[in-house]
Amino acid sequence: MKAVILAGGLGTRLRPLTNDIPKPMLPLGKKPILEHLIDWARKNGIKSIVLCVSYLRETIEEYFEEGKKFGVNIEYATSKKPLATAGQLKTAEEFIDDTFVCMYGDSIFDFNLKNMVKQHIKKKTFVTISLNEYKTSLPYGVIETSKNGKVLSWNEKPEIKANVNMGCYVMEPKVFGLIPNNKPYGMDDVIKKAINRKKLVSSFITKNGFIDIGNKSSYKKACQYYIEKLGKN
Repeated sequence: MKAVILAGGLGTRLRPLTNDIPKPMLPLGKKPILEHLIDWARKNGIKSIVLCVSYLRETIEEYFEEGKKFGVNIEYATSKKPLATAGQLKTAEEFIDDTFVCMYGDSIFDFNLKNMVKQHIKKKTFVTISLNEYKTSLPYGVIETSKNGKVLSWNEKPEIKANVNMGCYVMEPKVFGLIPNNKPYGMDDVIKKAINRKKLVSSFITKNGFIDIGNKSSYKKACQYYIEKLGKN
């Protein structure tokens, strides 16, 4: 089985940190984000990686080369312009002929990928989406009212739970047929299209094992986490 890692984004929300380095190469502890992802894939039994690259791709290619130093085989799918998540994935089509894992190159995962793959195969799913149980508290009092405006209840700063997309998928190769060529296209559009066409889309839910690195604030938190982790080792 292969893993496709989407590593071609511009990282605009992390500028100026990403002015001269692609977002997946930002350091976390002693390794770049992308190396953590490759290590995780390898530990879960995946030793063949396709990196979808674009922005400052030479930095990534020079660091990882063909993957031998990292215990994997690496191939590169390139694009000359930003294509969004699914558009990037489309560039890897020629490298895929069987069930595969797709993951975003700007998150850290630490859940049981093997179990996710097993579930996907057992259920004969078209796409399996990894979901994280996310909790947050609203900073306001939430007032429930009736249709005529009568106040029924007051819930002060309630906690809300939701399952959010982690950016790791197990997919069947026919998913490429839902993505247009050389055009920016979101993964949400692909999933919506699959559901509309009655394809089986399943979920794999985990409470832990996910660090999002979407902006400078979340990157700072991730760096602090790895500093503390290194200090304990």
